[in-house]
Amino acid sequence: MSSRSHPGADDPRRLREVIGRAQALAAEHDVPSVVVGFAAREGDRLFPDFVAFVESELRVEDSIFRLTRERALLFLADVGCEQARAVVERLTAGFLRELPLAAEPAMQVRYFAVEPGADELSVKQVLPAVFSDGVPSDDGGED
Repeated sequence: MSSRSHPGADDPRRLREVIGRAQALAAEHDVPSVVVGFAAREGDRLFPDFVAFVESELRVEDSIFRLTRERALLFLADVGCEQARAVVERLTAGFLRELPLAAEPAMQVRYFAVEPGADELSVKQVLPAVFSDGVPSDDGGED
């Protein structure tokens, strides 16, 4: 029997581990990280392919976590928000080269910076920050 709550979702215990790792990198090693939230429309048939593509392109120190079929978190270590935006743009462009579409994937992308010296993070802090409708889609800085 599987411990997954949604088809295509990762184990929720792993989410706590990955968020803990991002916080530990920031606190113990002075290394920034960014959590990127991807949210597609319900029933989007290409989003799982996009997530699989992103996973295949990641560095060893980065990871992706599937919350549901339409939501995923990307953890990028040793980058700031501007670098994370560039990574997401590069990944999206690579996906479009691999699977040509009429337009870019229809999804919301939100960024949550984990800066050195950050307080302990929890799932309850990160998820609303990257998936809440009222949150801007960047870190509040200039583009």
